[in-house]
Amino acid sequence: MNNLPESSGSPLVVLGKIVSVHGVRGSVKVYSDTDPLDNVLDYPEWILRKGQQTRTIKFLDARVQGRILVVNLEGVTDRDQALGMVGYEICVVQDALPDLDVGEYYWHQLEGLQVITVQGELLGRIDHLLETGSNDVMVVRPCEGSLDQRERLLPYLPDLYVKSIDLQSGVMQVDWDPEF
Repeated sequence: MNNLPESSGSPLVVLGKIVSVHGVRGSVKVYSDTDPLDNVLDYPEWILRKGQQTRTIKFLDARVQGRILVVNLEGVTDRDQALGMVGYEICVVQDALPDLDVGEYYWHQLEGLQVITVQGELLGRIDHLLETGSNDVMVVRPCEGSLDQRERLLPYLPDLYVKSIDLQSGVMQVDWDPEF
């Protein structure tokens, strides 16, 4: 593994995490946040991050096993080395992500946005999103100036509840009853 060069410049985006070891030959189990889950393999070199420590590493091969990936990493050849990888987030520089069509967003772009109703009531900020069977769900937590101190789960359904997203101003407007 190599240390991450200081000059990368672009922020890091988390694509998954090494969650466990697999077998005795150095394989690791990876939980992927990408959809489909093997899209994390589109990036042959990963930036691993744990706390303030970052390193780059290449994966050699991988296979899907249920809802995880079993991955062999360059230079990791035994179970002890693999145990040292557990807990690392798998990141790439934001500039490496493919451009999206107009009106499409990566989850990391939505996290942190203020959520305001069409009536102008601040519900809170998007803390994170959850993947469900039918649609994604935004977890909106109260923030300074929010209507109340309730956490809300709002379906991420553009054209139905999500009326506008302005990344520049950090605001998402929703058609949502605050009492719900």
